[in-house]
Order: sequence, then structure tokens, then C-alpha cells
Amino acid sequence: RPRYTLLSGLEPLEIRPDSNFINVGERTNVTGSARFRSLIKENDYEAALTVARQQVEDGAQLIDVNMDEGLLDSEAAMRRFLNILSTEPDVARVPIMIDSSKFDVIEAGLQCAQGKCVVNSISLKEGETAFIEHARRVRRYGAAVIVMAFDEKGQADTTERKVEICARSYRILTEVIDFPPEDIIFDPNIFAIATGIEEHNAYAVHFIEACREFKKRFPLSHVSGGVSNVSFSFRGNEPVRQAIHAVFLYHAIRAGMDMGIVNAGQLMVYEDIPKDLLERVEDVVLNRRPDATERLLEVAESMRRGADPKKKDDEAWRSLPVTERLKHALVHGLDAYILEDVEEARVAAARPIHVIEGPLMDGMNVVGDLFGSGKMFLPQVVKSARVMKKAVAHLVPFIEAERGGTVRNNGTIVLATVKGDVHDIGKNIVGVVLRCNNYEVIDLGVMVPFQTILDTARREKADVIGLSGLITPSLDEMVTVAHEMKRQGFEVPLLIGGATTSVAHTAVKIDPEYGREVIHVVDASRAVGVVSQLLGEETRAHFAAKTKDEYRRIREAREAGQTEAKLLSIGDARLRRERLDFTQAAPSPSFLGTRAFDDYPLSELVDRIDWTPFFQTWELRGRYPAILEDPVVGEQARSLYDDARAMLDSFVREKRLRARGVVGFFPAASIGDDVELYDDAKRRRVRTNLHFLRQQAAKTDSRPNFCLADFVAPKDSGVNDHVGAFIVTAGIGLDAIVSEFEKQHDDYRAILAKALADRLAEAFAERLHERVRREFWGYAKDEALTNDDLIREKYQGIRPAPGYPACPDHTEKRTLFDLLDGERSAGVTLTESFAMWPAAAVSGWYFANPGSHYFGVGRIGKDQVEDYARRKGLTLAEAERWLAPSLGYRA
Repeated sequence: RPRYTLLSGLEPLEIRPDSNFINVGERTNVTGSARFRSLIKENDYEAALTVARQQVEDGAQLIDVNMDEGLLDSEAAMRRFLNILSTEPDVARVPIMIDSSKFDVIEAGLQCAQGKCVVNSISLKEGETAFIEHARRVRRYGAAVIVMAFDEKGQADTTERKVEICARSYRILTEVIDFPPEDIIFDPNIFAIATGIEEHNAYAVHFIEACREFKKRFPLSHVSGGVSNVSFSFRGNEPVRQAIHAVFLYHAIRAGMDMGIVNAGQLMVYEDIPKDLLERVEDVVLNRRPDATERLLEVAESMRRGADPKKKDDEAWRSLPVTERLKHALVHGLDAYILEDVEEARVAAARPIHVIEGPLMDGMNVVGDLFGSGKMFLPQVVKSARVMKKAVAHLVPFIEAERGGTVRNNGTIVLATVKGDVHDIGKNIVGVVLRCNNYEVIDLGVMVPFQTILDTARREKADVIGLSGLITPSLDEMVTVAHEMKRQGFEVPLLIGGATTSVAHTAVKIDPEYGREVIHVVDASRAVGVVSQLLGEETRAHFAAKTKDEYRRIREAREAGQTEAKLLSIGDARLRRERLDFTQAAPSPSFLGTRAFDDYPLSELVDRIDWTPFFQTWELRGRYPAILEDPVVGEQARSLYDDARAMLDSFVREKRLRARGVVGFFPAASIGDDVELYDDAKRRRVRTNLHFLRQQAAKTDSRPNFCLADFVAPKDSGVNDHVGAFIVTAGIGLDAIVSEFEKQHDDYRAILAKALADRLAEAFAERLHERVRREFWGYAKDEALTNDDLIREKYQGIRPAPGYPACPDHTEKRTLFDLLDGERSAGVTLTESFAMWPAAAVSGWYFANPGSHYFGVGRIGKDQVEDYARRKGLTLAEAERWLAPSLGYRA
């Protein structure tokens, strides 16, 4: 296996040489966060959990948990918080850094945390005997470890001392204990600078120099540190502190620092620091002049008062030469003057093609460079593409009339969402980003058969083919495309992307089917780098060989480490079913059968939108509304939000976008893992059967093995229970709106419209569920929750969707759609892979029992799959195909 650091919560985190900087959330630390400390002291652990959730939403890839406080029972607090944290999947998915100066507290955390943790920290301050003992115990728990640059003489402050102590620690760990080098993380001590004490001035420089030396000596290990320490002397002045953090990280990361404890929601972009402040902060961080601290203090007070050194005349750029104006318009996404500027440039140029190949491409190259380096955000890039499209559209007739020249591009890429899948926002964003980097992109849209993709690629002489998909059946279709590419003699690289895809699936399932380059692309920001390496004459062979080797290693590691999941038999799992109290069953719904909503008022949905996922669509990380004030992305978030609200107002006012839906309620009873739905209240005839799956994981505690059928009263209980169902969409009319924007060369508003339709569909599902609880079913008539409470699902009952963790079989959507007559009642259809069209649609079941809750089925055994196939009337092969992501064995 490659020697990469692998950590995990519910999800793995692999730290590789080409990984970006790893952010460790610092706010779940009682010594560093007054709010977190207060919540823990008040025993409000649920509220404390929101601090952790906020860190993850803001981009933290690990969570540092520290309970070292004099008046706390630190060990008990650590256990309690980690146990609660493990019940929150949004937080538990990331690895935990267990942070304490007391090893008993660390060990308590290791006994509670799932996955592979990081221990923060051990050191030589108590001598080698204690160091070895602590390291052995960490190793026994399978954790990685942070080693402080601290020995019997004290903490290291100079470069030489940092290297000396860490080299000694490394030797003991690797030679005496056989500790894996990739599981060693050095913390060479980040101390405060600009304190007024002369010997402190070089602390940041010593840390940076030590990082550089560590990377030479210990290439498999990592370097971390508590970043906020460096700016401690400016506490209370957040603008200056954030600037110091940004400058320090800029230089430390380049020297070899690859992770750090930071407030993930308050990281400033290096390029956004005002130039006069940047110069003074760099003087301090790099210790470039003796009066650096005094010079920084001169501007610090004005920064704290909120003065804006960046203010300038917004229209000053109009006095620039036309070529510079074009670049400025592209970089800043300004289209107000683009046509007149392009025309001025065309008249001055020898040929119209020169305007494209000159200032326009120069501007887009700047956009691509800024985005690739993290100095520009996705909404800005899409706006830049809109300006470029309008400029090119103006020039094309002149180029055609001249009958001379074609625009040179960096390559041709064919993109498509595979057959059976209808989701394309991510693919469209990738297309925009590639176009911004002078690639010709042929987007075939959604539900594209493999032969259409291949025929187009051959006809257009494509350099790359890119496949996208969101639902799990799309993974099989991607395998089919790869197989056909090999069979039909293709040699171009194949890119794989989408929410359900992964490096592991690409390596194990898709790559062996093709034989040529197959690359998994995580998100839009990676696409350009991948394509440029694949199409570069000097880089393609190396990049392809490296990726092939990586995928081969993944397959070999999977093969070598493949063990059957530890599962109970389905019989034993059913004995551990959840046993709820049905004596207080929910009241009967106000009606049985279905009720349709042909044109649900959008105005009722706007205030129920959950905006956080909207910003995530645009790769802006942070929780709404805090993201609007975020020091890094706040400006772009506010601009995007303003555009979104304006478009929403037009949707409501013009009524061009419509929402439709249908809801239904049916008498129900569970029989084992199935649920019977009846025609009427007398339950004389079974209308249909719902088939559910049960967890089979062998749990070490007393928790049940859950199944959705457990939330419905058993048939022999005598309780008259019910199940609800719904289908909603906010995508009626969306195609026409998007088509209109695309004709105007406005990708930005086209993508914005799709993203808003998705949010409105989710808001419709939330609003309808609220009406179900309070009105249609009426089991929570007195419910009084805020919109934030609704988003956090603080209500009775659940609405799980077929194809998702609690009921992972997409084919159950067919039962749901037949039950509600979804196509006629809601205007929503199913593709052959059970994706919903329009894509802005949500469907699912309603369970009302107070004990019902969300869960993931997880891995299941062959005995359950065989039983499930029999219950549904499928062959084993058919059942295994649809349940492939859930199989706990090799089919």
C-alpha cells in the first residue's frame, strides 16, 4: 500500500502529498472558545454539538476536542461529548483530534471515538520512559499522534531545538515502537509574535524553517500547529489577527506545514489582504525589519475600527485602455459595458479573431489562475464566463463574415450525465470552469445513452470524455460506458464525477473496464488541473502512470484487506428489532387516499428555503446566515444571495416556475420487514406492499438493528396505524427559463435558476411535511417551530426517501409513484434508473410514530438480499444490482 496517512470518522480522510491544507476545527476547545467552555460547564452538550457542526460546515476536516479546564471533570466531559458527537452523522463523519495535556483524558476519548483518531499530544517533557509508554498506548488504539517539540529542558523555540527534539522523538517512535511514520505529526510550537519582546520576533520564522527541514528529513510525516497562537498579541483585533493567520499559513504551508488547528470559518484569503496591511504583516511574520511591530500597530487601530483600506473608485477602470478594460470586465464578471468595449477592440484590431485570442483569452487565463489558486470563488468564475460568452457571441458574425480563422482552444471535452440520471448542476459548473480555461466543451445534457456519448466524441474529435451522475444506479452506467469505450477502440481519457462517485469506485469498478486513463474528479476546482495534465505533452504520461499506479494500489489494498463485514444473520438482526410503543398511535389522517396540489404558491416556500446547501452548490463553504459575514467568502456569498433573492422574487411575481405535488395516506400494518398498505379503513384488501431493509451490523452495544417497518404497528397488534407518501417538484417551467438564459449566453443565471428550483423543491417537501403534521394527519397540531428548527428536523416523525440511507433501494420509488399516480398528479416521471424528472423533485414516505428516526441501513448480508429478492419477486442478480452499494459481500 502507498504510505499515506489515513484517518477516519464515519468517512475516511486520506492525507497525500498532493492534498490541500488540512483544517482542524479549533472551537470545540474549552481553553480556546469561551462559548464552548460555557456550554460544557452548563451541561448543554447538545448546544455544544452545534459548535462542532458549525466547524465542519465551515470546512474543518478534523475536529479538535479539548476539555482541559480546572473546574471540569475533564475525563467525564470528554466521554460524554464524544458519545453525543457520535450520534450526529454530519459531525461524526470527520476524524476527531483528542486534545489534552492529561493522558487519562486522551485515553478516555480514544475509548469513545469511532474511526481512526489523532492524539494531541505526547512529548518528551517527562522523559523517554513516559513518552514510550504513551506512544505504545496510542499505537494500541490505532491512532495517529501529534508530537510536541518539548523535552526535559522545555519547549523548543529556535529552529535548531525544534529539529533536535522532533528528530529524537521520530527515532524513538519508529525504531523502538515501530510507529508508522505516516501516523506521526509534529507540532514544532507556534508562539506569539509582535509582543514587544525582541526575542519573540523570530518565532514565526523559526517555525517556518523547521517545517522546511522536517519535510526533508521525515517526508512521510506531517507538520501541524495551533495557528491562533501566532497572533495572540493582537487579541481583540480580528481583522489584523486574520491577516496574520493568512500570511503565516501562506508561508508555512509552502515550507511544509500540511495541517493546522484553525477557526475554519475565519480564514482570510491571502490575496484579499489590503496591500499596505499585507506589507506590514509580512514584515512581522518574516521578521524583515526591527520596527515591524510598531509599523503594524500604526494601522491596527484603524483596522479594528472598521476602516476599509480597499476603498476605491468603482468606475476608475473605465479610463483604462480597451484591452485592459476587457480583462477587468472578465475578471470581475462585469457585463454592463462588454459589448461596446468588444466593438471598440474589434475596430482597432486587424482581425476580429485577434480580440478573442488577445485580451479576452488573457482575461480568462487570469480568471483560471485565480480560481485554481483559491483566490477566486465559483460564482465569480461563472459570472466571468457569462461575460466571455457575450463577448464571443458579438464577434462570431464578424469572424464568419471574414471567413478566416477559428478560435484556438486547449482541447475539446464532451460532457454528459449518463443514461437514467437527470442531475446536471455539477456538470454544468465543470463545463463553465473548463470554458474559462479555453477548452471547448460539448455538453450533451442529461440521460444520455452511452452510444450517443461515444458517437459525439468520435465525430467532434474529443480529447476527453467526462461522465456525471448523482444517483447510485449511475455508477453501473459509467462502468458500461468505460467497457464500451474499450470495445470500440477509444483512446481518450475518461473523467468521472458526481455525488455518488468516489476514487475507490473509480479504481475498483471503472478503471479496469477501460485500460486507458480513467480519472475521478472531486469537484469543479480540480477539473482544469486534471485536464491540463492529461492533455499536456510533457505531463500526460507521468500523470496517467501515477494515477494507474494509485488505482492499482487501491485495488490491491482492497483485495488484500477485503474481509466480509461483521454482520448478524438476518434472523438474528430481526430479533434485535426496535420495539416501539404503539398504544398511543397517531390519530387517523383527515383523509385517506391522495390529494394533489397543481400550483402550490411559491411565496409560501421562499421563507422555508435552507440556504446552506445552496451556497455549497457554488462551492462556498459555511452555514447560512453566518456565511454572509464570513471574512473570506462573505462578500461573494452576499452578492450571490442578492442575485438569488432577486430571481426568487421574479419567480413568484411572474409565475413562470410552478410547484406541483401530491400527498397520500393509507392504512398500514407491518409484517416483519414489510409494510402492507390497505385500500380503506376496514383493511379488507391489500393495496400494495412496501419492502424495507434491516441493519445487520453486529453492534457491540444494546442498540437495535433498525428497519423502517419497525415504525409501523405490527399487523397482530390490533393498532390501526397509517403510512403517508408524497411527491413534490418545483421544476415545472424550469426548462424554458434555463433555455432562455442559455440563449443569452448567461450560464450564471441558468445555473442559479436550477439551484433555486432544487432549494424550492426541498422547501416544498418541508412545508408539506409541516402541513401533514399539523393539518392533514394532525398528530402535532400544536407544533410551533421556527424555520431553523424545521431545517434541523426538530419535529415528530420522519420522511425518508427511497434510494437513501434508511431505504437504499431506488426501485421502491416505482411503488411510491404507482401509489400516488405521480406522473398525472404531480407532473413528475421516473427514468429507467429511477431518477425523478424534473430534477428539482423530492419524494418519500411519512412515518408518524414519536420513536421514528433516521438511520442508515449500512452493509447487508447475502441472506437478507436473497430474502429481499424473494419478497419483491426479483432474481438474486437483479436485487444485487440495485443494492450494490449496500452489499456486505462480494457479489
